[in-house]
Order: sequence, then C-alpha cells, then structure tokens
Amino acid sequence: MFQADQLHIYIVEGITEWLPISSTGHMILLNEFVKLNVSEAFYSMFEVVIQLGAILAVVVLFWGQIFPFERRKGRHGGASIVLNMDTVKLWIKILVACVPAAIVGLKWNDLFEELFYNYQTVSIALIVFGVAFILVENAHKGKSARINALTELTYPTVFMIGMFQLIAAVFPGTSRSGATIVGALLLGVSRTVAAEFTFFLAIPVMFGASLLKILKFGFAFTSTELMILGIGTITAFVSSLLIIRFLMAFVKKHDFKVFGWYRIILGIAVLAYFMLVK
Repeated sequence: MFQADQLHIYIVEGITEWLPISSTGHMILLNEFVKLNVSEAFYSMFEVVIQLGAILAVVVLFWGQIFPFERRKGRHGGASIVLNMDTVKLWIKILVACVPAAIVGLKWNDLFEELFYNYQTVSIALIVFGVAFILVENAHKGKSARINALTELTYPTVFMIGMFQLIAAVFPGTSRSGATIVGALLLGVSRTVAAEFTFFLAIPVMFGASLLKILKFGFAFTSTELMILGIGTITAFVSSLLIIRFLMAFVKKHDFKVFGWYRIILGIAVLAYFMLVK
C-alpha cells in the first residue's frame, strides 16, 4: 500500500540530489525518522529508481548540450547527422572526472557504507563542507572566474574536480554536488559552469551506482512494490526538474553561502538531537 511517508522520501531525494546539501545525508537522516516496512533489497532498489528519476530530469533539461549528434544542412539542400565534437569532448571530460570515484567506489563502496553511513559522519560532513562553502565564497568575493564556459574546462581541471567528488563518495553528508562545486570554485570555475558540470557528472556516476545495486539485489518485486517504485521515479523526476531550474537561475545572481549556513545549522541540530534527545 502506498504511504504518504514514501512521498516525502521521493520529494526529499528529488530536491536534495541537486542542491549542495547532500541527498545521501538527508536520506540517512530521514530514514531515522521515517521507517519503511520493506526488505533491504527493496529499499536499495527504492533508492535506485528515485535516483534514475533524478538523472532523467538532467537528461531532459540539458538534452541539447549532452546529445553528441546534430543535423546539419548540406550545400545542396540535403541534411546529415554528424558528431558535435564539442559535446564529445565534454563527455570525455565527464568520464575523466568520474575516474577517481569509480576506482575507489568499485573496490571499497561496501566498506565505506559500513563505516560511515551514520548520523555522526553525516553531521560532521554537513558542518565541515558548510564552512568550506562560506570560506570559498568569501575568498572569491569580487574576483572574476577564470573559466566561464564548459569548453574552457581542461582535463587536469576536471580530474581535480573528480578528486573532490571522491570525498563525497567516501563520506556521506559531504554532498556530491557540494564537493564538486567547492572544488570547481577553488579551481577558478564560474558558479554557472560549476553547477552545469556537476549536473552532467551525475549522469554516469548515479547511473553506475544504480547499476551496481541492480546487479547486487536483482529486480524481483511484487506488483505493489513495482507501483511504489514507479511513483517514486515520477515524483523524483518532477521535483528534480523544478529544483534544477531553480538552482540554475539562483546561481546567476547569488553565491552558495546560504547553502553553507543551512548545512551548518542542520549538522548542529542533528548532532544535538541524537546526543541530547534520542
């Protein structure tokens, strides 16, 4: 039976996946308060399908920038399908940035989940990267970005952004988007380009993580469970569409400090709750 609590989780995933506030951290914390009466295999698949819904939102919104083929008119009136080399180079850069997290994640992902998937790690990571956002933004106040277009990203730059993403792969609560955005800003990338590249980087990273869970747990569920998974995908897709549009408009006029303060306040509140109340 569909539960309202499940809808909360779908929406939280769709929103927090793209804001630099850690979707994994929020899901871990939410799971402390909203307990789904389901098997481990179903819950893992539950996370997979709502992530896939979030990925689909990126693909839909940025299709024109990530699809590597385009139609070109010939000199004699005909049309042909050709590769857009700028898009091909962008995908190569995305894959280069994925290398650090892919190597470490494939080998030690289960160990990291066992060691660090708890409220203590999430809270500390929320606070630390919240402070990082504020410090980085203060340091760059009044300065012009060195990289203002995706085509200006170099391979060493995207590899270093991938190294920052690795931090998020190890410590939940860091935020994959938060880590890559902080890294990109430190490397002289503009906020808009940092946000866009973070969205594109999520496609192979999240798809790969989802595929690993599918291979691990399979896909054998009841019709009711399949309905729940379908609703989760659609809800995550719609909420992701809205939040991505919001963030792209937001970064054109504002910095990321508000997310830093949110992370710090949430991290302190969670630590206080579990230490003093629970």
